[in-house]
Amino acid sequence: MRCEIRHTTEYHYPEPAWDSFNQVRLHPAREVRQSVRSFHLQVEPEAEITSHKDYFGAIVHHVHVHEPHRYLKIEAQAIVDTHAVTMPAPSPFSVLREARARNTEFLVASPRVPSGDWPEIFGVARPSPADDLPTFLMDLTTRLNRQFSYDTKATAVNTPLAEFAQHGRGVCQDFTHAMLGITRQLGIPSRYVSGYLYSGGDMLGAEATHAWAECLIPEYGWLGYDPTNNCLAGEKHIKIGHGREYGDVSPVRGTYFGGGRGKLDVEVRVYGEQ
Repeated sequence: MRCEIRHTTEYHYPEPAWDSFNQVRLHPAREVRQSVRSFHLQVEPEAEITSHKDYFGAIVHHVHVHEPHRYLKIEAQAIVDTHAVTMPAPSPFSVLREARARNTEFLVASPRVPSGDWPEIFGVARPSPADDLPTFLMDLTTRLNRQFSYDTKATAVNTPLAEFAQHGRGVCQDFTHAMLGITRQLGIPSRYVSGYLYSGGDMLGAEATHAWAECLIPEYGWLGYDPTNNCLAGEKHIKIGHGREYGDVSPVRGTYFGGGRGKLDVEVRVYGEQ
């Protein structure tokens, strides 16, 4: 599937701001499931732009506006070809034993996914070593989708996972952090994915950057699960990057001097064709 993405971030300041520095993670990932045909980053006013790859392999752009300004626009445009995912063969939980030592960073606690009895908190029965791993992960995706309600006004970026567990209302970020909390406590290496979603009007989370989980299935690789939409991450999912949690892959964040209390507007458009 070919997807055309336009992601626009605009800041408006009541007073002049200067030395605005933003860290931008909007470049789609290049991997087996998708190929990047083009990517362009446009900034107004004129800015100094550099880039590097972060610890997890994502391309990060650094946008530095030196001069005083009341308006900052960062627009990323990309064309990406996505490919269908293949289903993994049946695989028991016991195959994870050797894989855990090589993927410790996706098993340990992080600020937004702290340690806790998350399987019990979310009412998930712990599997046995003989249970099928891919089946369990898909069943968990379905369970979380039915257990939680999608509500864009219920949580914020800094809402603790324990608070989300109490009221069960939130956005894709919350759904994904909940799945990571459960799977990591069960010894399944799992990572947070930031990206885009082509919905065609029938999926949740396409109005901004989307989030889902990738879980490791030994001898297969990393497979994406989207609890917000109760599906695998397939051709309609465009990956930007992955990390331990949202904080590792937040799309745009930065600092500036002056400016007063600025106003932020974000618009995401994803167009797709088979």
